[in-house]
Amino acid sequence: MFVDSHTHIDGSEFDTDRDEVIQRARDAGVSAILNIGTGDPHSGALERAVELAEAHADIYTAIGIHPHDARLFDNETEQLIAKLITQSSRVIAWGEIGLDFHYDNSPREVQIKVFQRQLQLAGEANLPVIIHTREAEDETIEILRSRSASAGPGIMHCFSGSSRLAQQAADLGFYISFSGIVTFKKAEELRTTAKQVPLDRLLIETDCPFLAPVPYRGKRNEPAYVVEVARCLADLHGVGLDEMGEITAANFARIFKL
Repeated sequence: MFVDSHTHIDGSEFDTDRDEVIQRARDAGVSAILNIGTGDPHSGALERAVELAEAHADIYTAIGIHPHDARLFDNETEQLIAKLITQSSRVIAWGEIGLDFHYDNSPREVQIKVFQRQLQLAGEANLPVIIHTREAEDETIEILRSRSASAGPGIMHCFSGSSRLAQQAADLGFYISFSGIVTFKKAEELRTTAKQVPLDRLLIETDCPFLAPVPYRGKRNEPAYVVEVARCLADLHGVGLDEMGEITAANFARIFKL
């Protein structure tokens, strides 16, 4: 069995065939999906993510404010997330949250403030966190090191950073999740890093609809393709495909106490 630890299948890209996408994932051996609710918190995006998980026994959700949208975070947003967490047992993580200094869609000082606040709130809610970091490795690790001691474990999602970041995150108790990027022809350095991550800290994801793995690169990504990420990691670690699926599924279950 395989677990896709990061998807966005509540997005408009799947409005015409969402049920078929979910069924294809099941047919491929994907036993669970973690869908991430992101977008403008005042648009109903977080509620849609929760509703999707409520409708499917094998789908869970995470909700939080992406660094791109940090400028939209306010007291109303805090109250909304708290309400959704209380109302639904399908919400099992807070995220994705973090820093993105590549696009700077929100001012960096706002991103930092909102990241710190959401880490605090996740700790108070006893929820693992899903971390997005791009071109902000040092700042991300510094904030994670100083976060509340009550904060639970977390995931470095769609990992494409340095081996140093992977090691620092693992030292803080984080799991490292690889996406289709690890299968790309020019991703030799990332594959070297992935090979160094201990098996008990590995996760797989699609981050669909983005970043479809080889041999589907260039197409809309979907959860069924997470098997190709598992195949790549299995080859790197010298284990069978099914074993890699079992290992990463067990890691997912451990993080979220499922």
